[in-house]
Amino acid sequence: MSVGASRWKGLVTGVTAKLPNMPKARVRQQQPIPNTMNKTEERYAVELDVRQKAGDIAWWAFEPLKLRLADRTFYTPDFMILHTDGALEIVEIKGHWEDDARVKIKVAAKQYWMFRFTALRAKRKKEGGGWAREEF
Repeated sequence: MSVGASRWKGLVTGVTAKLPNMPKARVRQQQPIPNTMNKTEERYAVELDVRQKAGDIAWWAFEPLKLRLADRTFYTPDFMILHTDGALEIVEIKGHWEDDARVKIKVAAKQYWMFRFTALRAKRKKEGGGWAREEF
C-alpha cells in the first residue's frame, strides 16, 4: 500500500455516498452499417416489393447513390423509387429526426430538384400504424 493510500485507510470503509440525481446524457446511436437495413427499412422494403409486383412502381433500390451536398458533406438516401410515369423519388425512413438529417434532406431537395424527396416515419400502433409522410 502506498503512503498516500494508507492515510485514507479506515476513513472510507463502509461509506456509501449517494450521488445527486443527474440528468442522463443522450447517447447517439452507433453509425449504421452501409447497405444494411434496419427493421423499419425492411418493413418499407416489403411494401415496395408488393407495390412493384402490383405494377404501382417500376423499380426500387436501397441506398443506391450518394449525393454530394458540399465539400466533405454527403447524403445517402435510404431508397430510390422509379415510378411507372418515370418520376424518381428519394425516400428517407426515420424513426426520429436528428437535426443534421433534416437539414441534409432539405439541402439535397433544393440542389437535386430533379428528384422528389419524401421522408416517412413509422407511426406507432396507437397512432393507427402506417407511415407519416413529409415531402420536401
